[in-house]
Amino acid sequence: MMKAVRQDEKGAVTVQELDERLAAVAAFVPLGARFADIGADHAKLPLALVAMERIAHAVAVEVNEGPFAAAERAVRLAGCTAAVEVRLGDGLSAIRPGEVDAVAVAGMGGSLISRILTDGAAVLQEIKTLILQPQSDAAELRAWLYAHDWHIADESLALAGGRIYEVLLAKPGREDFPAPILLEIGPLLWQKKPPLLRAHIEHLILRARRAALGMEKSARAKESAAYRALKEKIASLKERLIW
Repeated sequence: MMKAVRQDEKGAVTVQELDERLAAVAAFVPLGARFADIGADHAKLPLALVAMERIAHAVAVEVNEGPFAAAERAVRLAGCTAAVEVRLGDGLSAIRPGEVDAVAVAGMGGSLISRILTDGAAVLQEIKTLILQPQSDAAELRAWLYAHDWHIADESLALAGGRIYEVLLAKPGREDFPAPILLEIGPLLWQKKPPLLRAHIEHLILRARRAALGMEKSARAKESAAYRALKEKIASLKERLIW
């Protein structure tokens, strides 16, 4: 758990608590960044970053009225209305090109994050740092990055609430496409081999096995290329448990 203490002009002290997942996202935000948090929920991340004096200003974006109102209230109660601007909008459409240089998109599926990045292409041209935390489909998101002239500069794993989360730090610039199995595991995670890596791979194997078991209920599915690819992926993941 990360705590950030902030004292406002009236002397009131507020504490922003980030669980291990959001703390891992915060750790990748560059010092002094002009920051946007897409899907900010209660604006915990931008408020904590301001409290830690990591950033001077943030834009917190929410697409739904309820979370938008909750974020506005949290920012107002923290006395941070000058530092954190809350906007209602869909993804990067709420951001003006050149307005920010670092963007976080956390707590969504990798497919949705890819769609947000695709739809925000004009804004993305001015972005220097992406911090992405996919809840699912991380391999698809990594593939999107490499296919669109981005690359993974760093990755981390965080354990929160009994679940392992992947956090990706992406930078603009073309690099060689990682092998498919490394898109699954994470190329930088495999390179760094953090303490949670084995558990992360074991979870990927478990998820793939569940998918395979579902396909095995159908004779036609068992004969499909998708089933064969799934079995090959399981075998490749198991090989990566030894290093």
